[in-house]
Amino acid sequence: MQYDNTNSGVLFRNEKKQTEKHPDFTGSINSEGREFFLSAWVNESKDGKKYFKLALSPKDEQKPRQQPAQQQSIPDDDIPFN
Repeated sequence: MQYDNTNSGVLFRNEKKQTEKHPDFTGSINSEGREFFLSAWVNESKDGKKYFKLALSPKDEQKPRQQPAQQQSIPDDDIPFN
């Protein structure tokens, strides 16, 4: 029998954290059959209580890559001077 991980997730301490903006914990979560990346930061409220701030990013959405600018070739016969 295969394990059903629907509506559950996991977080691991981020061993690759380099700046304060990087999450303290990273992992993944499944919500209603859809997969997400999960990020968590440990914050402290004004009254000193610690809490997690969470962010989800869909796994199926990838950031579009920037395509290199294409050079336009101009035929030699269109240049008035040669």
